[in-house]
Amino acid sequence: MTRSLVTNDSATTPGAVLDLSLPGGELTAQLVDMPSVSGNERSLADAVEAALRALPHLTVDRDGDAVVARTQLGRGERVLLAGHLDTVPIADNLPSRLDGDLLYGCGTSDMKAGVAVQLKIAAGVTDPNRDLTFVFYDCEEVEATRNGLGRLARNHPEWLAADFAVLMEPSNAQVEGGCQGTMRATVSTSGHRAHSARSWLGDNAIHKAAPILERLAGYRARLVEIDGLEYHEGLNAVLIEGGVAGNVIPDACTVTVNFRFAPDLDEAQAEAHIREVFAGYDVRVTDSAPGALPGLSHPAAAAFVEATSATPQAKYGWTDVARFSALGVPAVNYGPGDPNLAHTREEHCSLSAITECEKRIRAWLQD
Repeated sequence: MTRSLVTNDSATTPGAVLDLSLPGGELTAQLVDMPSVSGNERSLADAVEAALRALPHLTVDRDGDAVVARTQLGRGERVLLAGHLDTVPIADNLPSRLDGDLLYGCGTSDMKAGVAVQLKIAAGVTDPNRDLTFVFYDCEEVEATRNGLGRLARNHPEWLAADFAVLMEPSNAQVEGGCQGTMRATVSTSGHRAHSARSWLGDNAIHKAAPILERLAGYRARLVEIDGLEYHEGLNAVLIEGGVAGNVIPDACTVTVNFRFAPDLDEAQAEAHIREVFAGYDVRVTDSAPGALPGLSHPAAAAFVEATSATPQAKYGWTDVARFSALGVPAVNYGPGDPNLAHTREEHCSLSAITECEKRIRAWLQD
């Protein structure tokens, strides 16, 4: 049976009110049915801010379309729960619909379900064993320069101060520690143009790229263990460009490589490694983001892992936990959504996973 979980039309109109007393699945549906494609999060941020300001145990601040709420109980530790409000463009998958235990709709997995869990915890855990910070931010799904968490880190780093952070990214309700760093670089060759009918008069830059590909084919990636998690590195060609016309020997060729590196390396070390692998070639770094250490040895992290009853895994890929790591805050990814469904037309999340994530986080904060 397919049906809607939204029973109040106000959930889809400007000035909509979020009902934090709803079960997590129904609250997720409310969030999903408020369109919030990157750059258009204002109405949802307004609703989140209004709902949080109604909670007397929280102090609330806002920067642009990012909202931060905090307890001020003087506890010995502070933990932070963070989630982004935006989604990728809608793909004919709004409004949300319910089919059995599965809630379908844009952002259900990435990451309105995680945001719903944050809001349920913010409303329902009024006397936590640790001080809490809740961060809801904009523009995660677009270029890094627009990222709301990055803006908060620049404008108000004190709002993000914590001993440990949980980013509610979809992880199939598994704890994924830290994240890999990522770096892209171009490796270039040069030659001399000539007519292909008289190729011996030229110097083919594409042919000269063959040793670059051979080095990549023979590359042996590191397996790195950190806090009991194994990170698998990778160095791969992701793009090759060269050629002028079908009758011209090319004088330039560029191979773009992507290095996914374990978080024991910083960006300078990652760049040095790329340059070492491609010694003798013109190497230029075009894009880079640091990794994040998992920090599972921290007491708050250990308690979180115990409460979730999950075996921690290394995060393969880059997430905003790296921004927390840059601030000196160890962080993990943990959310009810399935990352393999993120950004798909058939995106969905199970209601039972939302309920279970909320239950486990409550146990962590109320033991």
